[in-house]
Amino acid sequence: MDQEPERVNLSEDWQVIESLLPEHWQSQARQLGALKRTRGVRDARMLLRLMLIHLAQGCSLRETAAQAQLAGIAQISDVALLKRLRSCGAWFEWMAGQVRQAPELQAQPLAGQSLLSGRRLRVVDGSVVREPGPTGSQWRLHYAIGLPDLQCQEVHLGSARQGETLKRFEVRAGDVFVADRGYAHPAGIAHVRAGGGDVLVRLNLVTLPLYETGVPVAKAQKLDILACARTVQIGQPKEFEACVHPKEGAIVRGRLCIARKSQQAAARARQRVQRESQRSGTQMQPQTLEAADYVFVFTSLSQELSAQQVLQIYRLRWQIELEFKRLKSLISLGHLKKHDEQAARSWLQGKLLVAFLIARMIAHAERVSPWGYEIEKIAYD
Repeated sequence: MDQEPERVNLSEDWQVIESLLPEHWQSQARQLGALKRTRGVRDARMLLRLMLIHLAQGCSLRETAAQAQLAGIAQISDVALLKRLRSCGAWFEWMAGQVRQAPELQAQPLAGQSLLSGRRLRVVDGSVVREPGPTGSQWRLHYAIGLPDLQCQEVHLGSARQGETLKRFEVRAGDVFVADRGYAHPAGIAHVRAGGGDVLVRLNLVTLPLYETGVPVAKAQKLDILACARTVQIGQPKEFEACVHPKEGAIVRGRLCIARKSQQAAARARQRVQRESQRSGTQMQPQTLEAADYVFVFTSLSQELSAQQVLQIYRLRWQIELEFKRLKSLISLGHLKKHDEQAARSWLQGKLLVAFLIARMIAHAERVSPWGYEIEKIAYD
């Protein structure tokens, strides 16, 4: 005799998940167009449970429909699920933003970090997410995390054609932005300084022209970065006064901090730029190869921090690379499975919601009683 299929129990932890969701999340489903009608899906609770099977468990739409039927949640086809998913983008985005602002996920000042006097340290970067296939569209995730807690502070989703810029992020007085070479542009740096923040950004020889200080703007010459670098020895970083001349806004004064790489690290960097030149079919300039021997960081932070300390802070930027690896491995954020723009955007926003819910669960497990949820938010029969 055939055994009856095992009934999947997906409701065991649902009350815990609900306790982590923002207030009015159900009414927002209607206001934001996720639940225009209730045919096959009676309310927002059922809709979210269906979507989380697909987004959090990584099930296909067909598998999600089967799981939902076995669990007694709903009887719905994979085609109907796709239509529902396409309408959930704005709802997911609203919930993700609210969950991200939960008190336990807010960045705290660096405990005992006298170098920055408790200022908010923000690491920003972007990552491309691709649809499958050679003609699949691309999206870019613009992300900011706080240190030392590694919690997401700000996130934006847009077309991959939208470049990386610090202008995309909000700035509070005292913020310190740490960013890689993709963010080394005068306009973005001017945006941060106008908001009362400081920058600590790596640069190359092209995208961020630096100028001499101490002379009238009209007479200022470009700083010869490589000439400065040639005076730097391994293990002895140096700093040079420099300023940025944005097209709009005030001149940004700061320092160029330079470290010479070890022989092994420099050799690897030279090989990398040579491979990139071959792959792109462009002729590599001698200056580019020479620049691979160094790390160049521009900062507007005061001279109370030495060049060595500035470069040590910049090395913390690697944490956001690890965060992207976690997002892409744990919730499969790097493999976009939807082939139309509306479904793709909803899927990405839903994945971010899952990531923030997981972060909040971890925060609860670390900060509250051992059962891992807040009693007052859960109603018992």
